[in-house]
Amino acid sequence: MGVPEAYRHCEQIMRRQARNFSYGMRLLPAPKRRALSAVYAFARRIDDIADGDATTGERLARLTAARDTLDPPASGMAGGVPGSHDLVLMALHDATLRYRLPLGAFAELIDGCAADVRGTTYATFDDLVAYCRCVAGSVGRLSLGVFGADDPDAARPLADALGVALQITNILRDVREDRLAGRVYLPAADLERFGCTLELDPSGRFFVDPPERLAELVRFEAGRARDWFATGMCLLPLLDARSAACTTAMAGIYRSLLERITADPTGALATRLSLPAWEKAMIAARALTLTRAAR
Repeated sequence: MGVPEAYRHCEQIMRRQARNFSYGMRLLPAPKRRALSAVYAFARRIDDIADGDATTGERLARLTAARDTLDPPASGMAGGVPGSHDLVLMALHDATLRYRLPLGAFAELIDGCAADVRGTTYATFDDLVAYCRCVAGSVGRLSLGVFGADDPDAARPLADALGVALQITNILRDVREDRLAGRVYLPAADLERFGCTLELDPSGRFFVDPPERLAELVRFEAGRARDWFATGMCLLPLLDARSAACTTAMAGIYRSLLERITADPTGALATRLSLPAWEKAMIAARALTLTRAAR
């Protein structure tokens, strides 16, 4: 198989698994969409290793093996040259030749996923932000490598901030799901500040007395996420129109999800909230229209 087939494979992964990102990625011109699909497919591979059912040691070994496939000094990417049987690496290798992808960001993503495997918890919000920079800010910087920017030095921290905002939103969406999986992301200092724990009752629901304490904590963290969104959205003027539309759509979907969580934190703590497909499509269409009008 060749590079075109490799990109098609990555785009299939994107359509199947990137339920939020795919709406924005559709707004990109084909070359950038293909390149970003390769970035997403490899990031998805890393996430799937961390979330898999293998033992802790096996998952950490597989993350190390994934790290070893990224070898810029040797061939651009070990195993990713044309002719490889690894379609994701083949597409990512080609994307790296076409765009300025900061491949070191994948190493940060792997570090963050390794922390997940080890069950790392976070004492302070600053500790959590460092984790978010690894697992999501890294993807923001990789995406920026595909988008390009008028001022890359100014754009990188803004792309990183947008990734942090998206990851905090993910954490607030998945508090119960993560706790059932043995993962706790909310900072210990914040749990103590609001006088609550993430202890579960026999039915798998949070046991907090009064329950409003945990809801208030969720609202508090959502306010922090809004601040990170406000910083990250300053990236838009530095991007071309189609890349700005893609970014606006992705951010818009997550901001709408964050507002839904804020409006009903108790519901968000009981079940995993999501936006319907029609609403995501409307946000993407609005992003394209607004971006065109702004230019």
